[in-house]
Amino acid sequence: MTEVLIAGAGPTGLTLAIDLARRGVGVRIVEKAETFFEGSRGDGLQPRTLEVFEDLGVLDAVLAAGQPPVAMKIHLGGEVVGERMMAELAEPTPDVPYPNGWFLGQSRTEGILRDRLAEFGVKVELGTPLIGFAQDADGVTAELPGERVRVDYLVGADGGKSFVRKALGIAFEGTTDESIRMLLGDVQAEGLDRAYGHWFAKPEDPMSGIVLTPLPGVPHFQFGAPLGEEEVEASLSTLQARLDDLSGGGVRLHDLAWSTVWRPNIRLAARFREGRVFLAGDAAHVHPPTGGQGLNTGVQDAYNLGWKLADGSRELLDSYEPERRGVAARVLKISTEILEKYREGADDAHERGENTRQLDIGYRGGPLAPVSTGRIRPGDRAPDAPLVDGIGKPIRLFELLRGPQETLLVFGDGPAPEGARRILPAGSALSDVDFEDVGGHAFAAYEAENGLQVLIRPDGYLRAITSG
Repeated sequence: MTEVLIAGAGPTGLTLAIDLARRGVGVRIVEKAETFFEGSRGDGLQPRTLEVFEDLGVLDAVLAAGQPPVAMKIHLGGEVVGERMMAELAEPTPDVPYPNGWFLGQSRTEGILRDRLAEFGVKVELGTPLIGFAQDADGVTAELPGERVRVDYLVGADGGKSFVRKALGIAFEGTTDESIRMLLGDVQAEGLDRAYGHWFAKPEDPMSGIVLTPLPGVPHFQFGAPLGEEEVEASLSTLQARLDDLSGGGVRLHDLAWSTVWRPNIRLAARFREGRVFLAGDAAHVHPPTGGQGLNTGVQDAYNLGWKLADGSRELLDSYEPERRGVAARVLKISTEILEKYREGADDAHERGENTRQLDIGYRGGPLAPVSTGRIRPGDRAPDAPLVDGIGKPIRLFELLRGPQETLLVFGDGPAPEGARRILPAGSALSDVDFEDVGGHAFAAYEAENGLQVLIRPDGYLRAITSG
């Protein structure tokens, strides 16, 4: 039985489909395009997304296919004048195993997610647009080519031009700035070192240059080139002419895999839900590419929504919009502020801080987070920590959280409810169901004293903290 129908098979829809399928929820995912997209688009995966991908069972494949951030060579007037990193690389810590972003073209990320989804017996249905739908108190009737489908819920993950959002009549509030236009796409470039990204500009106007970043696993670079207000074709010749003007020649471009002329379209849906129909990803919010936030925010929309759809309780379903719309508004503000720095030519426009890694996103003050005090509170991201199990095998706390279930952690040697995971101080005698806190990192991260109980949501956020 199909219980959830997902319209749109980008990273958001695929993440949601995997999360539902692993819970045993009947899911179909339809895509109006006849073929899968081939190109980079959103190629930056933030640290929090890597944590989500670990839980979904795709992280190893993503890490194998992608690459860490590379330094950017700065070319001014045809001369290399220096190098810079967009963000300082950080070392992993006990509570943050993946502190840095990872680069992988969006089409390759989607391919990995599709492969994972297929392991649950679910495949993307290409060439299958959602034609219409109607909902009532008990479910949604969806119209697909040649069939009518009855489901419990419909999720529109169908992009910025979302059919689902438009059919619901939900306003897409925001602006489209016609004064800024960029040529984006993927291209091969002879004469560029693939160990670096490359930024070509003129000395008198360093912020208006072309950026080319190597894409892992393919011979292409992703490029972004600002355009003037004149109408131009999104073509190889246009890009080559712009690059020659900035570099003085010497780099030959060929094999343009895809390209588009982009304008800042910064919008947020007025609502993320109408009854049994939900919006996620670009259908609910569209971002400028500055800061690498759009794909990542959509993945986390899906991760937030999956366990709530599977549960089906009113409390959980009602929590989706207030939790995720607030996050989307915050992230849009960050992306827009970075875009403004580019517009103004700020020296730090290329720099990325902690607020782009999405590790600080949480749901304090939300409908599932009771008011609390302390450094760590309900609604916060659950920290990781190194542990040892009862037979001396090293294990990470994140491994205890992996899977579709809620997890109850009990700190110390007091009584533990059935199914709880008990964490004891280093040097304690362990039973088969206990774990030793190596180095005291778990107790420190959770501000734990003996008897503390911490309930962690299936999406890795704290739901309740109870003293012993």
